[in-house]
Amino acid sequence: MNEEYVVLVDVQDKELGTMEKMQAHLEGKLHRAVSVLIFNSQKQMLLQKRADSKYHSAGLWTNTCCSHPRKGETPMDAATRRLYEEMGINCKLLSAFNFIYAVKLDKGLTEHEFDYVFAGICDDVPLPDPTEVSEYKYLKMDTIEAEIKQNPGQFTEWFKIIWKKIKPQNEHAPEG
Repeated sequence: MNEEYVVLVDVQDKELGTMEKMQAHLEGKLHRAVSVLIFNSQKQMLLQKRADSKYHSAGLWTNTCCSHPRKGETPMDAATRRLYEEMGINCKLLSAFNFIYAVKLDKGLTEHEFDYVFAGICDDVPLPDPTEVSEYKYLKMDTIEAEIKQNPGQFTEWFKIIWKKIKPQNEHAPEG
């Protein structure tokens, strides 16, 4: 298996170099990431359940896909690439916002990311990679809100942060 590297950045997103992905998560180093939110034409959001074999946050529900840009790859290109690799979807994405967060995860890991969030509209049937995704579902925004309130431990930490940022705008899912 090839080692994967993340792009280390400062709080202004200035590149500082690269580090092996697992090491960056062990040391809690700030690195670039992408998160994708896909909505269908009924304004439902596509969620995925992370595969049980994932190195952290396994078996938790999260946004449509997420990953890390490679050295020399733009966040938009990384988001588009990973949406296809994880969910089998090709879709025009729009930049939504970015934010920095740091959370302690399971297995002694820390996510400390400068996260670029992208959104798109697509009615294609997902074809998820089973090594990445164990399940998927489209949910209405009020259903997601209720599920996060009732079962917060069933969702990834970064998705709960993203949700708080988009919640006031839920009824305004991107228009196609």
